[in-house]
Amino acid sequence: MSAHEQHTPAPDEPPRTGEPAPSTGVTPSGALPLATAERPSAGHRWKRWVTRETTGGALLIGAAILALLWANSPWRAAYFDLAAFTVGPESLHLDLSLSTWAADGLLAIFFFVVGVELKQEFVAGSLRNPREAGVPMLAAVGGMIVPAILYVTVALWGGGADAVHGWAIPTATDIAFALAVLAVFGRGLPTAIRTFLLTLAVVDDLLAIIVIAVFYTETLHWAPLGLALVGVALFAFLVRRRRTHWWLLLPLALVVWALVHASGIHATVAGVLLGFMVPALAIHGEKTSRTHRYEHRIKPISAGIALPIFAFFAAGVSLVDGGGIGEMIGQPVAIGIIVGLVVGKGIGVLGVTALVTKLTPLRLAPGIGVRDLLPVGLLAGIGFTVSLLIAELSFPDSGHTESAKAAVLLASVASALLAAAALRWDARRKRSDDMNEDGLPDDVSTYIGDAADDER
Repeated sequence: MSAHEQHTPAPDEPPRTGEPAPSTGVTPSGALPLATAERPSAGHRWKRWVTRETTGGALLIGAAILALLWANSPWRAAYFDLAAFTVGPESLHLDLSLSTWAADGLLAIFFFVVGVELKQEFVAGSLRNPREAGVPMLAAVGGMIVPAILYVTVALWGGGADAVHGWAIPTATDIAFALAVLAVFGRGLPTAIRTFLLTLAVVDDLLAIIVIAVFYTETLHWAPLGLALVGVALFAFLVRRRRTHWWLLLPLALVVWALVHASGIHATVAGVLLGFMVPALAIHGEKTSRTHRYEHRIKPISAGIALPIFAFFAAGVSLVDGGGIGEMIGQPVAIGIIVGLVVGKGIGVLGVTALVTKLTPLRLAPGIGVRDLLPVGLLAGIGFTVSLLIAELSFPDSGHTESAKAAVLLASVASALLAAAALRWDARRKRSDDMNEDGLPDDVSTYIGDAADDER
């Protein structure tokens, strides 16, 4: 070959010695150049920001504070008029108030994400091995039973039989809010604590969904429910095909939601059912599972839009018109909720964990000690989103509703503050090499707040 001829290597042929690599705009590994790879789009940056645990919690808190301020301001009538404003087709019985659309419609998006996360955890995540997930799963059950018992005891003592209907209000845990508090105040603690809390909260959500479907469905209409199940089966078929199309899945999901709403079951259950249908293992040669991809796509809408709007309409409690905070919190319903969330959750989580680890072969994950369960139990007492939803379902036309909502907000704030203090206390204390007391040294490599944890 003459000096004027240039050899052009094949796509898989490395350049010869002394020859510069051809300029193709990509690196030898096929990745984009560093300068390009480090410039994510504005949309990508927004998705990363809005799905951060701290951001999600901040948006929830901000929406709730805005609602409380407006609902107790001289312009509070405008807030309640907005919440009661009705939109939707009357012929389909979907002429609903904005607050109902937020609770039944937007919250279904959140529960779809919950369903996808549950499917991922059961098939390929922390819940796939019941032996490893046994302690947080049982702790979640204890964290629901004890608050319910305490609530019923208080309600029967001072509120009568009608107040007992709200027994499920203090059993719920708000995943987004709890993880946000842990991310801020749990820095330096092993990431296994987050896994424990996430597993507990996921099981808690699953049980809460079952409670809503079983105990808060007054009249069941079988025809729309049957059609909804047919739609879910069709969704399962379409979402497993080699090529999926949003313009087929989205309208079908809306139809399923409308049918579940018409059946009498709370419409958020539709989101969970559809989420469960998404494949949790990679199929058709894909590199990642579709549960992971769908969660990545939908979670920004859930965390940045659906949850804050629901919190805005659900947290607007008028303390001015309700006789003041003292009178509202003094009702047996409110006392039962506060005792259940702040005290009952901690007792249930700690008590069951202590019994299980002492009386059975089950043990906590490496790096976690029983003392770490005090802040986890307090974090589980942050009911907020799901507790507010159950409060609306428990007392839809009762004077207990406002009192229950005020109690949920107060108890969630109190639990968050106590959990923050407990997390900092826990982080400052010296940790042993065998925190879970299984006779083996703990192998802890990542901690909340470090670089490896941020990249998870």
